[in-house]
Amino acid sequence: MKITLKKNLVIAALVAVGAIGWVAASGRFDRSENKRPTVSVTVNDSPLERQSKMSASFSPVVKKVAPSVVNVFTTKTVRNPMPEITPFFDDPFFRRFFGSPFGDDGERRQPRTFKERSLGSGVIVTKDGYILTNNHVVDGADEIKVARDKDKKQFTAKVVGRDPRTDIAVLKIDAKDLPSITFADSDRIEVGDVVLALGNPFGIGQTVTMGIVSATGRGGMGIEDYEDFIQTDAAINPGNSGGALVDAEGRLIGLNTAILSRSGGSQGVGFAIPANLSRSVMDQLIEKGKIERGFLGVRIKDLTPELARQFNVPDTTSGALVTQLEDRSAAAEAGVHSGDVIIELNGTPVKDRRNLQLMVGRLAPGDKVSLKVLRDGKEKSFTVTLKEMPEQRLASANNEPGNNESDALNGVTVGDIDSAARSQFNIPDRVKGALITDVDADSASYEAGLRPGDVIQEIDHKRVTNAAEAVEVSKHVKTKQVLVRFWSRGGSDYVVVDEGKSK
Repeated sequence: MKITLKKNLVIAALVAVGAIGWVAASGRFDRSENKRPTVSVTVNDSPLERQSKMSASFSPVVKKVAPSVVNVFTTKTVRNPMPEITPFFDDPFFRRFFGSPFGDDGERRQPRTFKERSLGSGVIVTKDGYILTNNHVVDGADEIKVARDKDKKQFTAKVVGRDPRTDIAVLKIDAKDLPSITFADSDRIEVGDVVLALGNPFGIGQTVTMGIVSATGRGGMGIEDYEDFIQTDAAINPGNSGGALVDAEGRLIGLNTAILSRSGGSQGVGFAIPANLSRSVMDQLIEKGKIERGFLGVRIKDLTPELARQFNVPDTTSGALVTQLEDRSAAAEAGVHSGDVIIELNGTPVKDRRNLQLMVGRLAPGDKVSLKVLRDGKEKSFTVTLKEMPEQRLASANNEPGNNESDALNGVTVGDIDSAARSQFNIPDRVKGALITDVDADSASYEAGLRPGDVIQEIDHKRVTNAAEAVEVSKHVKTKQVLVRFWSRGGSDYVVVDEGKSK
């Protein structure tokens, strides 16, 4: 059973919060100016000295790193649904002791809400207060507090940006001269390197565990969209999410993120997001306010031995098989066909589908890439100008604690309408707009009736023809109630989404 650390955070967080009695306050990141800040981190990418004898103590390393690792506490409002009605509620004896799901007037009681407190860890990466953590640590939080372990000093944290696809979030606290961590080049780590994991497991306080790099490039776990994990046997437990994984010199090589466990606790199989990937995502979130990823516009699958024989691919060649191309996609415009096997990107061999996805995802829209494919057993080369990944989350760039009142259509994910979507949802060619690909079940939009497969045509009386326009219009809605015109199942309709009633 795969377990991401957040799944077991709730009970641990409640115990930890009761013990230290913190009080959270909401924060808001100031975006009043168009000019976004830049960030400067400390990097030491020199190779690790692997020939030296193992130290008898890592105390000097811990003393250097520990001040940069902080505790992250969050609260969010959770709606507790009423249980389904059972025949027992017709029994007066049962209702005497357990109550009725109905009020005195016979109306069904409304589900109650309560505050859920969770905990995690974070890493200070700049002296002026930028902090890296996991997206799942702060996702949906109304309030965030950051506390240093040594002096217990607490700060209100503001969400600068989040990237659910890599499970990375960037926080900011108002402070100066903080002890920031030094980054290593995580591409240079090797299996067998000694590592230390620092974090706040179960809320008991900062804890250090030791292990080795068990594997690199782990993926296919179903935890995130972009998986390129460092695997370690250093003990990682709930509460370690967002904490530091450092090498024997105390340099950050990864963010502790998930475990594979049958018990819910550490069983020697932990995963960390590589520091290079974390830094790349952080830079974009701080400097651009969003993540821009290159997009080939192909549907691909792993090349099995059986498929390789059918497409005349040599046994020694790896790659990713193109099964479908999106209309007017970057790959289609360059001349790539279904049935092509992509074997190289910018001169780097493609190992499999996941490897190609990672390589393209690290590039930016507008980048020109060289693509080598096998078609009918013969090599062909193309120059492809990448486009931008179409799916975007409405108002996600400003998805911060305490900011729900100004976010229109919170919890709605949209994408552009392609041929596959038109076929799947029977959307006529005349229908233009932003395709809803996901709606959070506890959002105001869901309560209003918006569902995946619907097409948003207008927001606040303003017409939208694609996902980017829907995102942009939603950013400028100033009221809690917003009128939405949408197409669904053969016709258009209007609904009013009331963010003031968000659960």
